[in-house]
Amino acid sequence: MTPLIDAKRRRGVRLFIFITIFLDMVGIGLIIPVLPALLTDVGHVDLGRAAQISGAMFATYSVAQFIMGPVLGNLSDAFGRRPLLLLAIGGMAADYVLCALAPSLSVLFLGRLIAGVCGASYVIANAVLADITPPEDRAAAFGMVGAAFGLGFVIGPGVGGLLGEFGPRVPFWTAAGVSAVNFCIGYFALPESLSAENRRKFDWRRANPFGAFKVFRTYPTVLPLSIVTALFFFGSAVYPTIWPFWGMARFGWSEAGVGITLMGFGIVQSIMQGGLSGPLVRRFGERRVALMGLISATIAAVGYGFADSLLVVLVLLIIHGPEGLIHPMLMGLASREVPENAQGELQGGMSAIMNLVMLFGTIFYSQTFGFFMSDRAPVQSPSASFFIAAGILAVTLVTFVRMQKAHRAKAD
Repeated sequence: MTPLIDAKRRRGVRLFIFITIFLDMVGIGLIIPVLPALLTDVGHVDLGRAAQISGAMFATYSVAQFIMGPVLGNLSDAFGRRPLLLLAIGGMAADYVLCALAPSLSVLFLGRLIAGVCGASYVIANAVLADITPPEDRAAAFGMVGAAFGLGFVIGPGVGGLLGEFGPRVPFWTAAGVSAVNFCIGYFALPESLSAENRRKFDWRRANPFGAFKVFRTYPTVLPLSIVTALFFFGSAVYPTIWPFWGMARFGWSEAGVGITLMGFGIVQSIMQGGLSGPLVRRFGERRVALMGLISATIAAVGYGFADSLLVVLVLLIIHGPEGLIHPMLMGLASREVPENAQGELQGGMSAIMNLVMLFGTIFYSQTFGFFMSDRAPVQSPSASFFIAAGILAVTLVTFVRMQKAHRAKAD
């Protein structure tokens, strides 16, 4: 492998990727607190039905990402990272403008479709990091991306909750501005990270969403990690699907209240992923850190199901923190198993898995939430989905432990 970016410039590229993901998450976080109000207003429905519509919108987003994640990943392997990343960022800015003007649910669904197509920017961002980072340091680098996600959630939802007091469309206009700034920074600051000699011809057989799974057949050691990743994302899909609806139904939170809790989660995630991921990996290794994360994720999901006050939720956010380390640890382990010219394909394949799982997860949890909020439920409870998610995360934990044992046995 011949690096296109010298050692002195790599720090600047890593900083840009951090800023890119951070600004992307600020834009997304801005709209989360106001989504229930916007859906109930535009769709003229109650909170339970709004949650189900939100689930369908997230499913639309996931379908688009499932299709486009592998395409963008493979296109970046062929044509370079920079043009694809800029295209995705610019598309998000246009999408937020469309949603800010949306007069109907159908236009909002169109907006989620566009967001899904363009929202695969993290696939290319991870590929950039893989291009410029030695294999042994990639888990920490992916942890930096996770920290950017968390920090974006510190700023985005809090600001979005406050802006939501002026109307549910105001955060969309703000998100559009944030994405436009992100595009401008990238246009002037982002160099290309993939050299011509490390590129390969674009192949639709690899880039189609199901063809993307070929990476797991080509590199079979990645398959166990992909199974754990799929189970984990199915369990954790409960949070983006129902969190604002759950908070409003369970505790009567306002948009500002939703934003405050998401800010708290973002602060914890930033500390864990930005400050502790590197030291934890160096001391315990990726596998043990991932195990710690799965244990905390299972405990937190059970806790939210029983939570009866905002104070309990805030305590659980701290316990929940190590969950944010799971994905970068799994990605770090997976990236060791493929060659340098297939990092984009790997990211696309993992993205396909995550988005397919999120598709089913958002539909499942939104329908579960709506059912247990309706008169048809044997017991009405907005928290039922968290107990189901806890069971799925417990299965993920057991699966990972068994994978660990198999790995040690093979090493011996």
